[in-house]
Amino acid sequence: MSNNSSPEWGSTDEMLVCLPDLAFAEWCQEVFGLNRGVYNTIDRWLFERGITNVILRRQTLVAFLRFAAARGVQRADKKFLHFGQGGLVPLLNEFVNTRLSDRCVS
Repeated sequence: MSNNSSPEWGSTDEMLVCLPDLAFAEWCQEVFGLNRGVYNTIDRWLFERGITNVILRRQTLVAFLRFAAARGVQRADKKFLHFGQGGLVPLLNEFVNTRLSDRCVS
């Protein structure tokens, strides 16, 4: 998997979002430090808000992880992302509101 570990969205992105679920989750862990439990929480949260297409949901998940990194979310002990107690859902809400605002302005 290390050949696909670039966090930049590029030529291999279409293949990344088509990986089997476990392989995609492992890629997210390798590149962003996202543990499987938080991955599942984000995935379910996006699904429950209407992003039912798995490819679009994975693209959105990666965009969220980049958004979180830009907001200063870092790996705790250089292993996994740490959102802080109760910090994940507010950040997801901020991401969705920002993304929707950006789309309305464009």
